[in-house]
Amino acid sequence: KPYQHKSLFSGLRMAAIDYRQLEQNIESVELNIRNRNATADARRVAALYKQFCALTFNAGELRKLRNENAALMKRAAQMSAEERSSAVAEGKRIKQQIADLEAELAAVEEEMEREAAKIPNATHPDVPIGEESNATVLEVRGAPRDFAKEGFEPRDHVAVGEALDLFDFDAAARISGAKFYFLRNAAALLEVALVNWALNECVKQGFTPMTAPDLAREAVVSGCGFNPRGEGSQVYTLSDSDLCLVGTAEIPLGGYFADQLLEKSALPVRMAAVSHCFRQEAGAAGAATRGLYRVHQFTKVEMFVLCAPEDSETEHAQLRAIEQRLFDALGLHYKVLDMPTHDLGAPAYRKLDIEAWMPGRGAFGEISSASNCTDFQARRLNIRYREKLKDNRYVHTLNGTACAVPRMILAILENFQNSDGSVTIPEVLRPYMGGMDIIRAPSVATAAVK
Repeated sequence: KPYQHKSLFSGLRMAAIDYRQLEQNIESVELNIRNRNATADARRVAALYKQFCALTFNAGELRKLRNENAALMKRAAQMSAEERSSAVAEGKRIKQQIADLEAELAAVEEEMEREAAKIPNATHPDVPIGEESNATVLEVRGAPRDFAKEGFEPRDHVAVGEALDLFDFDAAARISGAKFYFLRNAAALLEVALVNWALNECVKQGFTPMTAPDLAREAVVSGCGFNPRGEGSQVYTLSDSDLCLVGTAEIPLGGYFADQLLEKSALPVRMAAVSHCFRQEAGAAGAATRGLYRVHQFTKVEMFVLCAPEDSETEHAQLRAIEQRLFDALGLHYKVLDMPTHDLGAPAYRKLDIEAWMPGRGAFGEISSASNCTDFQARRLNIRYREKLKDNRYVHTLNGTACAVPRMILAILENFQNSDGSVTIPEVLRPYMGGMDIIRAPSVATAAVK
């Protein structure tokens, strides 16, 4: 087992996949790569693994010869000058062969694992094949509000929020650039309320509440299946450093148990963390993404689970149930989607998205997702558990969004706006808003602080 003693932080590369399983199921792996529209060459990886195994065997044989030569040299005093010279020359030759072979082995291993890292996770058999439009609707909850019956046309969250002095995009653009924002007045209180409420609800479900660093090492980011650098990366990186701004608390929570061996009795581990999230969102533009819908920085409460492999589908269903309880409590109209292969990314075995109706946008918009990543992240992060003595296995990891604050604020403003321009605060949030039940335009004195 050539990867048994490697660790994420040792500088040694982790095994991205089970290479023996790849060899035995090469055709199904290739089909999965095509279905997920990924760029990977399974046969190249299998060939590199075969070469790696052969080189590893040859290196072992050479080390045996080196040991035999070393044992022979212990009797150098009993040798003739010719025998001693021959043994010394043979030792040097073996030493050079080992050095050459180890250099070749390291190069092959590096390429093998670089190519293997491109292979996506396996896919749940119920996941639909193809593009996002092929998503399967698993459930629809609630009903859209009949604004026409109430006698007014719903506005989008930007118009609602600007009239109530809830945010300032222009000032943020001057300071930080496009897709940043200031939350003001009741919107600032609403962010704190949403975070506290969501975190408390997670605690009721057995999750450990946490805060998480906003920075993570590249090894942790890539270990979670995100591309920290290069074309198409959504990750902000720090120059002259291996640190990245995290796009989700999933990353630091995944890294929390990197290189750890857990007892099975300690599973499942359930954590819920508050963090800032940073995403480049390259290429995202247009009316559908304006305002708070797609931004570079936001606050989120993220759930993260480590469990035994046989429990991961049950834990996935539990994450979905928690998310739905939260959105039911807010009174949102939403649908649950089983996302198709093109939308899974590399880590997810299965991903369930929840989209809420946003009447100002005139469309559903994603507010949450829950993913079962099986052992994809655990392999890269080296997170294992002890099944029994001398039987250590990789855990399964899962993640789910309890509350992505900007999308929640958007959904609340658009769904609970009133004809007079005010917004009714969902009842479950009022205790966290100091008893405020309606957001109204601030006083003239407050509005002047701009």
